[in-house]
Amino acid sequence: MKKTQRILLTKSIGLYLNLLSYMLPQHAVALAYRLFSKPRRGRLSPERLPYFLQKAQTQKITLQTHEIHTYLWPGNETRILLAHGWESNAARWSKLFRKLSKTGATIMAIDAPGHGQSNGNEFTMLLYADIIHQVAQSFQPTILMGHSIGGSACVYSYHNYPKSYTQLQKMVVLGAPSEIKLLIDEYVRMLSMNKRMARLLNEFFTTKYRIHIPEFTTAHFEKTFALEGLIAHDSTDPVVPYVEGKKLARAWTKAQFITTENLGHSMHDEYLYEQITTFTNT
Repeated sequence: MKKTQRILLTKSIGLYLNLLSYMLPQHAVALAYRLFSKPRRGRLSPERLPYFLQKAQTQKITLQTHEIHTYLWPGNETRILLAHGWESNAARWSKLFRKLSKTGATIMAIDAPGHGQSNGNEFTMLLYADIIHQVAQSFQPTILMGHSIGGSACVYSYHNYPKSYTQLQKMVVLGAPSEIKLLIDEYVRMLSMNKRMARLLNEFFTTKYRIHIPEFTTAHFEKTFALEGLIAHDSTDPVVPYVEGKKLARAWTKAQFITTENLGHSMHDEYLYEQITTFTNT
């Protein structure tokens, strides 16, 4: 029943946006963007933090109106920066953290805008890339790691702000999409938007972020990467198609590609985490 109600609700919203696009197009696209960029899950209560986050040193970093919450576990000169994905938070790294911490590395995890303990109601990959860049300027990671949209944001942040990553040696990308267009197209499909509404939304992104959506692909950015990489993607991923991981792997010649099976999009797996830990520690 809940699934049926959810489908009816999304279709109703799409119908409303389609009609509104003819009468008040600017209002329609602003509403569509607000719905697209607002996380509905992934918050963390300070009173119910996982134990490993409770033990971290915390710091807030401000970018424009965004107050970003970070968690730090001091260690040696290897500095790993972790970026979670959509409607998640820093707690998603708990299982991997247990392995990475045994290497003695200094580890920092981010709560993205509108997630975890960070404020805000807006989240996009491009905004996240700017946040990661802001954190990296002071943290100076030697290893950058992201899951899902967090992985795409890591790729774009490194591409867009190379001078802020002078210490970076390696990057790990897990279950990440290659193209922003994939995300927007899925949103358009889910709400059954008409061609007019889809065009307005693409034009809005182009104006707001000064990018041409069809040409915005992280696989293209990776072609210039000289650092080592590890890309992992699950063959049964129901959120980001497996082919997206293959695109990233084909473009990034210095990255190894790992295919997992039956892990879904979250990709929590002891053996995979052992492989990641070995990669970061060699």
